[in-house]
Amino acid sequence: MNETAIIVLGFTLPCLMTTLGALLVFFFRKTSALLNMITIGLAAGIMLSASFWSLLLPALENAESVWGEMSFFPVVLGFVLGCVFMVLLDFISSRFFAVGAQKERKKAFKMFTAITIHNIPEGLSVGFAIGTAIASSSSLISALMFSLGIALQNFPEGLATALPLQLSLGKKGKSFVLATLSGVVEPIFAILGFFLAAYITSLLPWLLAFSAGAMIYVIVEEMLPEIHSEQKSWGTWAFVLGFVVMMLLDVCL
Repeated sequence: MNETAIIVLGFTLPCLMTTLGALLVFFFRKTSALLNMITIGLAAGIMLSASFWSLLLPALENAESVWGEMSFFPVVLGFVLGCVFMVLLDFISSRFFAVGAQKERKKAFKMFTAITIHNIPEGLSVGFAIGTAIASSSSLISALMFSLGIALQNFPEGLATALPLQLSLGKKGKSFVLATLSGVVEPIFAILGFFLAAYITSLLPWLLAFSAGAMIYVIVEEMLPEIHSEQKSWGTWAFVLGFVVMMLLDVCL
């Protein structure tokens, strides 16, 4: 495989796997209250696990080289800024989405925004890995393996994005398109990361932590209340399953 093919594959794999994961939404029949709870619990577990293992932990590791013993500072501040951003987004979206069914659209909008923000630093990281490999004349295979690792994590994330959107919007086609669009930012920002490889390192901890803050805010605000009812153990165990599956993908890849 030549260099150009490896670069193109590295850029597109994460988005492709998000799309494949989102496609699974078409295999789910009409949902019940119990299935809704399990779906949201599973999605919340996947998102929370990704927030920690894919975002906060790498943010701390990236910050250490620049901030040393103060590596927690950009991570904490970035995390808080991510939460504040979602509060502001909540306020702004309240102006557009009123009561009734519109509340579900507001929830879907917040979830879509949080997932999309989460995919931005992942795309930057892929582009950075490929750009650094070329600049240092290193093997591109390791950078491609990094992209593959991100891609494999994106498969359950694609489903975890599409299913809650389908529950909120009631339309599988629209939920699939939105879940796919949330992943389209990855190749776009991978290209940006590729050309800015020398400058992106200092920003990465802030972006990763910001994304984690936005994701966790949505999980706590919108998703966790949904998994508690008379059958709350099903939602809780779905949450545990989602967390563990995503943790294994993040740690083992």
